Order: sequence, then C-alpha cells, then structure tokens
Amino acid sequence: MLDRQGLKHERMHLRLDAASKRKLEQAAAYTHKSLSEFVLSKALAAAEEVLEKHEQYILAEADWEAFYQALENPPQPNEALREGFRWHKQQHS
Repeated sequence: MLDRQGLKHERMHLRLDAASKRKLEQAAAYTHKSLSEFVLSKALAAAEEVLEKHEQYILAEADWEAFYQALENPPQPNEALREGFRWHKQQHS
C-alpha cells in the first residue's frame, strides 16, 4: 500500500491477550496516539537501543589513538597481508 507521499507501508500482525491489548490502548490514549502509532514508536525506540548496543564501539582514548594512527599512517603490507590478498583474489576470480 502506498501513502500520499508515495511511500510503501508494510504490515505486521501481532497476537496478544486481551489484557495486554487494553493496557497498550490505554497507554496510547494517554499519549494521544493511535494504538499502531504507539506500539510502533515504542518498538522502534527499543530497536534503536538494541542496535546501538550491538553496532557501536566505545574505545578508550589510547585505543582510539592507536586506531586513528593506523588509519592515518598505515604500515606497509607484510608478506602475510600480501598472501591474504592473493588468496582473496583467487577465491573471487
């Protein structure tokens, strides 16, 4: 289904007991949102939190400095790295 802006919307079905649905409906009403808007906003906030924990790395200052220096001044490739490139090239040719 496309909305007025031409964006496609996906559907997701959710099974829950009556008490849980009533609780969600009540919470949605307090926030002046539809049930769908409320559930989606809370689910997206929870998803963002999980993604941040799993996709973001916090480095100590010394580790960040070593990482930054390796990016700015990479060492010359050694034989093991050259061999790795040769192997990769063979695997993907």
